Amino acid sequence: MNKSSINDEISLRILEHIHESPSITQRDLASKLGIALGLTNSYIKRLYKKGYIKIKNLTGKRIIYMLTPKGFTEKARLTLNYMARSFNYFKEIKQRIDKTYDLMVSLGIKDVVIWGNDELAELCYIASIGLPIKIFGVVSLNGAKKFHNLPVYSKAEIRNTQFDAILVATFDEKEIAELKNIDAKVYYLWQT
Repeated sequence: MNKSSINDEISLRILEHIHESPSITQRDLASKLGIALGLTNSYIKRLYKKGYIKIKNLTGKRIIYMLTPKGFTEKARLTLNYMARSFNYFKEIKQRIDKTYDLMVSLGIKDVVIWGNDELAELCYIASIGLPIKIFGVVSLNGAKKFHNLPVYSKAEIRNTQFDAILVATFDEKEIAELKNIDAKVYYLWQT
């Protein structure tokens, strides 16, 4: 994600929070956004200078923020851009999943375990429907006990399970590093 996209996403999230809760404090905004208080203040000032928000002093240190008509328009524009980026990201991931499955099918891989059980694993599972590949189960990396109707394994349990290959459905480097201890064919979405 480039710097402009990051700035747009932070600005969008601030506008959303202000719209939902006009009396939100900058400290609360910073906490919700996971950024420093000073950086939050900088974004608020920028949004104010551009005419997207109004700042009204109530009493003492209490202030409220209000979206201006220009702010509502900007929020809509940023939302549309965010959705377009998300859709393009989804398309790219789907293409990578399809390429990986094509490779697996060409190599005769039939029983696959998905390494991970988050959104990326969901996409891998859905993309496998109708293919000559069977998702044998998933390895839970976050302690989840359910994943559709598939068996969910711990990292330790997977060593005693029979399958043809592992499809990595995480970008977490620590979780990926744990694959070194498992003797199996491993396929990564970013290698195709």
